[in-house]
Amino acid sequence: MESFFSSLKTEQVCRKVYRTRDQARADVFDYIERFYNPKRRHSTIGYLSPIEFERMAELA
Repeated sequence: MESFFSSLKTEQVCRKVYRTRDQARADVFDYIERFYNPKRRHSTIGYLSPIEFERMAELA
């Protein structure tokens, strides 16, 4: 979790100012759902993104 929060802070919210809590919540949700989950490489699946891993699994 510490690694995730570090990535979130440096890649998404570092220098942003949010006017409302809902605006911040929406930005964090967007980061998780559109970038972190589908595109980030994960060590547990051979440093592939989940999308790449699923494509390789379909070919096998």
